[in-house]
Amino acid sequence: MCLVALAVAQSPRFPWVLAANRDELFQRPAAPLGWWQPAGGRADVLSGRDLSAGGTWLGLTRAGRLALLTNVREPGRFDPAAASRGALVLQALSGDALGPADAAGLLEAAAVPRNGYNLVVADLRSGAAAWASNRPAPQSRALGTGLFGLSNASLDTPWPKVTQLKQRLGDAVAAAQSPHHLITAAFAALADRQCAPDATLPATGLPLQRERQLSPAFVRIDSPADGAAGVYGTRCSTLVVVEQQGAQRRVQVVERRYGEDGAISGETALSCLLA
Repeated sequence: MCLVALAVAQSPRFPWVLAANRDELFQRPAAPLGWWQPAGGRADVLSGRDLSAGGTWLGLTRAGRLALLTNVREPGRFDPAAASRGALVLQALSGDALGPADAAGLLEAAAVPRNGYNLVVADLRSGAAAWASNRPAPQSRALGTGLFGLSNASLDTPWPKVTQLKQRLGDAVAAAQSPHHLITAAFAALADRQCAPDATLPATGLPLQRERQLSPAFVRIDSPADGAAGVYGTRCSTLVVVEQQGAQRRVQVVERRYGEDGAISGETALSCLLA
């Protein structure tokens, strides 16, 4: 993922809500959201899949374990021999040495040499969650009640699109009369293509024009040769909505996919009661 907002315990009806965008090169192949079984006999995972490196950016299990990852923006610092970041999500979902509220376990995972990333692991049954990163040094913390945001820097770094998505998701959760209303409002927030003012842009080492292009929630960078087609941008938006239904919790996952022209190319919605 490249932009994520979490609303934890902000509503009795919707105790855990996630809204996220994945930005990537359009030429990098990916499979849409669906259930599949990772190698090694691991539990089934609901996720999209990176068909290039084999991992995923966000997934969950039938038991309600969720993991997601964002890259850390580090221009000029990339090790092609480093371990896969997407594989770390599958490791987190399998429960191997990781616990959603276990900061020590996440810190252990963060110590493995990889290019820069943020990792969030959560238990959707209890709402417990934790964050870890390997930049600028291995660090982790449990996440309590509140609104949290991630992009390609540390947790809650106040980039304009992070701050805005947190606010809009919080407002949507507070006002939601139904899952449909919440999902509609969250997708609208993720589809915002307004660039941030130059004075508010982060300084990450990229040229100013590229910082502008990456500043909206919904990113689209056109091909220099053909302005009608994008080379990089928001490939999909994903919502995870946990709804309290009496003593049970139902989770609904919706993935909306976009083509090179920025138009919606497909959508998948799945829901289940947490085991």
